[in-house]
Amino acid sequence: MRVLLVEDDKKIASFIVKGLKQEGFSVDHAGDGEDGLHLGLNKQYDVAIVDIMLPKLDGLTLIEKMRSKKVSTPVLILSAKRTVDDRVKGLQSGGDDYLTKPFAFSELVARIYALIRRASGAAEPTRLEMSDLTMDLLTRDVSRNGKRIDLQPREFALLEYLMRSAGRPVSKTMIMEHVWDYNFDPETNVVEARICKLREKIEGGFDKKLIHTIKGVGYVLREG
Repeated sequence: MRVLLVEDDKKIASFIVKGLKQEGFSVDHAGDGEDGLHLGLNKQYDVAIVDIMLPKLDGLTLIEKMRSKKVSTPVLILSAKRTVDDRVKGLQSGGDDYLTKPFAFSELVARIYALIRRASGAAEPTRLEMSDLTMDLLTRDVSRNGKRIDLQPREFALLEYLMRSAGRPVSKTMIMEHVWDYNFDPETNVVEARICKLREKIEGGFDKKLIHTIKGVGYVLREG
């Protein structure tokens, strides 16, 4: 899942980016409102996190401009302002939720997932399954035929994307956009390397292969 973070405080931004990447999110960071608006209008995100007090263009104006261009990306507003009036202004500008600083990172993540669930119009599954492979999104446990599989955060994110797209081929570009940052070199072999490692972990010792390569297209997770 992809997140846009628009935050000028370098310390806070670093904290959020690092934490979200450890959770398996792909994060683009903009340090001012103008850059944030450019990204928000030109790239697709599952959710945007926007500070109110930003250089060049304030957060509320940024959100209003996104909404005027029919961008429906869910927006979580970050602000040190705590009054009811401030929260109302944020929501009236087009924000979907409001979180005051300082905040617990666990709450930030919970609110991100809540916004994504709300935007999808359906309950977010907490468990994904494909054949005898299962993934618990809450405990982050992965197992196959009852055997626990230990995955690194990026491997978990890659497998989650493949499982959510089960039966549907996904290209290398699609994988990079959903699992890695946009600024990755498209010529890199990072996707192939991670797919290879993931195959070793979820297919090693099992007769049935789940990750299939489709020549000239990409990869697909399916039985047989």
